[in-house]
Amino acid sequence: MFRAVVRLSTSGVRSLARIRPCYSAPLASRCYSHAKVETDEEFDARWVTYFSKPDIDAWELKKGMNTLIGYDLVPEPKILDSALRACRRLNDLASAIRILEAVKVSYTASPTTYLNKINICIFGILQCSREVFRPLDFSHIVMLALF
Repeated sequence: MFRAVVRLSTSGVRSLARIRPCYSAPLASRCYSHAKVETDEEFDARWVTYFSKPDIDAWELKKGMNTLIGYDLVPEPKILDSALRACRRLNDLASAIRILEAVKVSYTASPTTYLNKINICIFGILQCSREVFRPLDFSHIVMLALF
């Protein structure tokens, strides 16, 4: 009887120590969206028309900008131009500054060159000591561009 127990226990240990091949089910890759892929031009046109609505209010403007910045991309200049014009229609300086600050954070290379693309003239302030122009900060740019 002792031999039977030892024989069963050693075969049990061997079966535990044996490495069995592990099979995994193949991963199914499917496209679950039936919507068509939006091109860059369609994306830009959608946002330009969104910000160009004549009856846009401050909440819709902020919601649109939060959604647009949430895409983790730098908006095209024509989108920013229409958003800034919407800020001007609403007379909302704070939203305009938020938009330009979001561009400043998103576009880390050189925000001033990007702002030149959206038709905002960047002027300089003459420093009295050196007679050198220094670029304005974003709040001054907004005030010059919108007002």
